[in-house]
Parts: sequence; C-alpha cells; structure tokens
Amino acid sequence: MKKKNFVTLIMGTVGGILFALGMCMALLPEWGAMQQGVAAGAIGAVMLLAIVPVRRKMDGKPAIVLNARTIGTALLGIFGAAVLGVGMCMVLVWNMMIPGIIVGLVGIVLLLCLIPVIKGLK
Repeated sequence: MKKKNFVTLIMGTVGGILFALGMCMALLPEWGAMQQGVAAGAIGAVMLLAIVPVRRKMDGKPAIVLNARTIGTALLGIFGAAVLGVGMCMVLVWNMMIPGIIVGLVGIVLLLCLIPVIKGLK
C-alpha cells in the first residue's frame, strides 16, 4: 500500500468516526452531550475536509485549485446535498412522506448531475 493511500485511510477512518460520534452525541437527547458532540463533529469534519489538500500535496500537486469550474461544482454539490437532506427531514421528522420523497429525489438528481460536470461530457 502506498503511503498516500494509507494516510487517506487513517484520516478518513478517524475523521468519519469522530464525525459520526459527534452527530450521535449532539442529536440524541438521552446522551445529554450537545456541546461535546458539536465539538467532536466539527473536529471530524475538519479532518475529513483536510484529506483533499493532504492527498494533493502527497501527489505533488498544488493543495487546492480555485477556478470558476471548481467553485461551481462545489456549490452544486452543496446545494444537492442540502436538498437531499431537506427531503430526508420531511420524511423522517416532519411526517411529510410523499413531498419528502419528491424533494429527496430532486436532491439525488442534482447530485447525479455532478458526474458529467466533473468527468466532462464527451
């Protein structure tokens, strides 16, 4: 296993566990650990986001390249994930089954639109 793959594996595992544990701590009222959960989730999210520049640096590329395409792609991904999350909330929290499924499917379609944007149409 190459060093960059091992570093990505470790950072992804630790970051994912911290993020998931923090979400559980923050969202389960029985645990009574809202503030600690937010802190643990934030540390996990930062570690997961740090994988991209660390991996690019290990490949010998610049850490982050910002241009109109990368910013537009990021905004589309964030918007698609937010729409999918709202659809999930509508189904699971607000008891709005059919509208939640429709909104969730719209979010999934937006996220699927990222594939041709990233890979490019040929």
